Amino acid sequence: MNTIISSNFTFPKQKSKYTGKVREVYSLENDLLIMVATDRLSAFDVVMPKGIPFKGQILNQIATQMMEATADIVPNWLIATPDPNVAIGKKCDPFKVEMVIRGYMSGHAAREYKLGKRILCGVDMPEGMILNDPFPQPIITPATKAEEGHDEDISKQEIITKGIVNEKDYLQLEKYTRALFQRGTEIAQKQGLILVDTKYEFGKTTDGKIVLIDEIHTPDSSRYFYAEGYQERQDRGEAQKQLSKEFVRQWLISNGFQGLEGQNTPHMSDEYIQSVSDRYIELYEKITGKIFVKAPIDNIQKRIQSNVLEYLNSIA
Repeated sequence: MNTIISSNFTFPKQKSKYTGKVREVYSLENDLLIMVATDRLSAFDVVMPKGIPFKGQILNQIATQMMEATADIVPNWLIATPDPNVAIGKKCDPFKVEMVIRGYMSGHAAREYKLGKRILCGVDMPEGMILNDPFPQPIITPATKAEEGHDEDISKQEIITKGIVNEKDYLQLEKYTRALFQRGTEIAQKQGLILVDTKYEFGKTTDGKIVLIDEIHTPDSSRYFYAEGYQERQDRGEAQKQLSKEFVRQWLISNGFQGLEGQNTPHMSDEYIQSVSDRYIELYEKITGKIFVKAPIDNIQKRIQSNVLEYLNSIA
């Protein structure tokens, strides 16, 4: 299958390259970053051995559209998207925390709650909640950014006390996080969806401005429920109909993998890989309300290089 698993581009004025779980970021001399969204699939903080066709394009295009839809309330790093898999923007010094915000008792919060915990990242969770219930108001449960392995929960007080983020900046991150989640909730509602939880990442530009970076409101960074039938399913104690990467996690769990030490990733057949690709396309269309247009994939590396160089030459 034609996918982009890794890249090794050399762009004009290139200084360095950083490889994340899914994205590869090229830093240029003129304070520009080129972010390439690969087709790698990450779950339980582990990168799967096979890529998913069109996944990088899907994530990049959702993130781009969501950045544009929130730029009036929160400034972001994005300048241009010269290729379906590429975003170019301002170089930032990233904050070492992920701002996770949860509107509903789901995912990690629900697992902690089931263990009897009623405080998550220093935030109280009310008694008497059941899986997928809404919180009285969205809660912010930050996580430290891990270079490798699992991100870890951390409280607002710990972040400030340890000097990871100063208090003034952290309060601004909280304000931006709540504003983004509110806008994301409104966008989701128009598509018949509920934005359950998500994460935002921020950085500071060289002139000290806090901006939104990375992806937002994608199926990799967010969890959605279908709004239709939500309350009926809750009343009957049934599982919610989800729109997220959770289907991949559940498949891995059913095949004995949760990213724990000593576990091997299960074999993914071509048929299964294709089904995941089809599901991501479905996610794109449901989240954005637009028909997904597949980019040419006969030579993805050449396509990306050509489009990026054309853009860089246009601004030289």
